[in-house]
Amino acid sequence: METLQNALVRTYQTNPTLMAQRAALRAIDNGAALARAEGRPFIATSARFNEDVYTTRKVGTVGRDFTASADLEQVLFAGGRIRNSVKAADTRVIAGRADLRAMEGDVLVEAIGAYADLLRDRQIRNFTLDQVRVLEVNPLSTQSRLRVGDLTRTDVSQSEARLALAQSSLASAEGRLQSSEENFDRVVGSRAGILKPLPALPPMPSTAEQAVEIALADNADVASFVARARAAGYVVAAAKAERYPTISAVGSTAYSNALGTADLSNGLPRGTLPNSATNIGAGLTLRLPLFQAGAASARVRQAEEARAALVKEAVFAERLSIASARAAFATWRSSLTAITANESAVASNEVALRSVKTEQTVGSRSILDVLNADQELLASRIALSNTTRDAYVAAFALLNAMGAAEAVDLGLGLDMLYDPRAYYRRYVRIWSDWADGQRRPPASTRTVPEGVDSPLTRLNAGRPNTVELRP
Repeated sequence: METLQNALVRTYQTNPTLMAQRAALRAIDNGAALARAEGRPFIATSARFNEDVYTTRKVGTVGRDFTASADLEQVLFAGGRIRNSVKAADTRVIAGRADLRAMEGDVLVEAIGAYADLLRDRQIRNFTLDQVRVLEVNPLSTQSRLRVGDLTRTDVSQSEARLALAQSSLASAEGRLQSSEENFDRVVGSRAGILKPLPALPPMPSTAEQAVEIALADNADVASFVARARAAGYVVAAAKAERYPTISAVGSTAYSNALGTADLSNGLPRGTLPNSATNIGAGLTLRLPLFQAGAASARVRQAEEARAALVKEAVFAERLSIASARAAFATWRSSLTAITANESAVASNEVALRSVKTEQTVGSRSILDVLNADQELLASRIALSNTTRDAYVAAFALLNAMGAAEAVDLGLGLDMLYDPRAYYRRYVRIWSDWADGQRRPPASTRTVPEGVDSPLTRLNAGRPNTVELRP
């Protein structure tokens, strides 16, 4: 049996959209490591071997030499550029974590919607199929009663027409069901088995204003744009610092060796000049930009406008969160009212159908009355399935707008949730140039039919795509 929780666990562990967002956050984490690296020592070495193959010198012979050097540079003062770049990078990490929260909520709510859609469409298909099976019996009975004069040709035609209509509805229901099956497969990553009914909802807000208040405090999209705007403020400060001086401590060492050719290349007796020398130096360098042709102020203006744009996008995200919370709350509450009404309609239509059938057997009701009563019962059952689905999905859309539809909120029962801070803590302060990390194998499940090739199949297998070979 398939439960909603099982479907959500698979979605959380394998959904490619969610996996891609986690990888994007790890890339942002490395931006913080890059910003810190600018304030750390830089060491470079070089080596050179040279053999003169031709010279115009009139004395000595063709010379050769070997040189090796090492240089060290440490920025001591940069006007706050590095410090603000680090703050900007760290704040973008906070924004990236908020983006991951938002994506997690969106993907899990999409999985809930796919589960609810499939459950509803299976119910509607079954309701419609039951009606077709009942109506397939009616023409046989009406034909028999027509021969004995109990019914008219009109009764028979009405039964046949209603059967054709039910068969058409069944074909449409089968099509919608197939679409829901494929959507479930796309979101969750596997075909659905027998679905259990939807579980009870988590605690919900009592008023729309309460939902809005929670959304303003916890909505991940708003948090993301606010963090990005703050990061842009640090970028402005870093851009202004580019007009200030940069002071660096520098050190160098060099070793050179003429490889026994120092005397010969200068036309001197052997042993006159040393063949090797070592130099070590240390000092300070000052770089003071005096004129950048307007580039410095342009960068500041660019950063200021980028910050202003992000502030406005944060206002839009705030508006959207408020509207989404209120709209979802209204949809959820209205759907609950509709569920109550449709449950009453189903119960009443069930009684009405039994009564009409009884009355039709004694001649006080026509075949058309029975057909209409059966159609009204089917319509009320379908309406109940739709409103049940709408209420459940709207409830989780409301929770998502409030920032309460993530894995930790839904209680998926996983032993270990993805920790967005672990990668940052592991790599942000590493000084090694060789800590590349491990290559991550694809974790997302694929829905490609067995034996079917595709560009992604060739990519995972390390085989070239023929299209890529034709630039």
